[in-house]
Amino acid sequence: SGAMNQPSDPLVVTLQERAATLIFGRPPLNILDLDLLAALDDLIVELGTDRELQLLFLRGAGEKAFSAGVSVQDHTPDKIDRMLLSFHGAIGKLRNLESLTVALVDGHCLGGGMELALACDLVLATERSRFGQPEIALGCYPPVAAALYPQRIGSGRTLELLLTGRTFDCAEAERLGFVHERLADRAALEARAAELALAIQRQSAAVTRLTKRAVRAGENRPYEPALAEAERLYLRELTATADMGEGIQAFVEKRPPVWKHR
Repeated sequence: SGAMNQPSDPLVVTLQERAATLIFGRPPLNILDLDLLAALDDLIVELGTDRELQLLFLRGAGEKAFSAGVSVQDHTPDKIDRMLLSFHGAIGKLRNLESLTVALVDGHCLGGGMELALACDLVLATERSRFGQPEIALGCYPPVAAALYPQRIGSGRTLELLLTGRTFDCAEAERLGFVHERLADRAALEARAAELALAIQRQSAAVTRLTKRAVRAGENRPYEPALAEAERLYLRELTATADMGEGIQAFVEKRPPVWKHR
């Protein structure tokens, strides 16, 4: 374990066993500027090559925010193309990772920060966290939110949030299904993250990663084709792992499995 970067970097990554934590290092608000987005893109590419990575936690540095969004300075006409391409590229790569991605939100989670959190598989947030897409007040709209939220909360509610730009609390975010687990405070958030990491690291990395691929296959397909893809992954790839054989053998022999993570 240990940081791969300097604390002054826009992004700091720590690795512990088969879990990585990615920290936006621009406190207090962890604004996503072009430097940070470029670093995010590079790091996600690098993490994507780690065949044993099971978990990726995303969080903000400091006490105030996960991230309050993309830098307003980078919304100017001369920079907007680069900013959007960079941001959407990073989000696309994040969604394609085979590790479980978990946003740990404590404080402000707004604009591009909220889109980034919602691009993760799970969102764990503290009671004091605040969410919102305020782009409309700047005369623009958030493309990722427009593409992602209707599947989660329907078009009507998505439009209400995007057209008013209002900020809402963690209880409402949980009711809408944006937040999967609501925790009392930062200490409870840390404890839950540690518990989740332990529970997943007990499993075979080869199998947890294939499980995510199978679930993703079902995300936007009807049941029959989704099942066909989950079956294909199972019969072609899962059965070819050393760990599936070991898991079954260990059960029969009444002993704990010894995973090779492949």
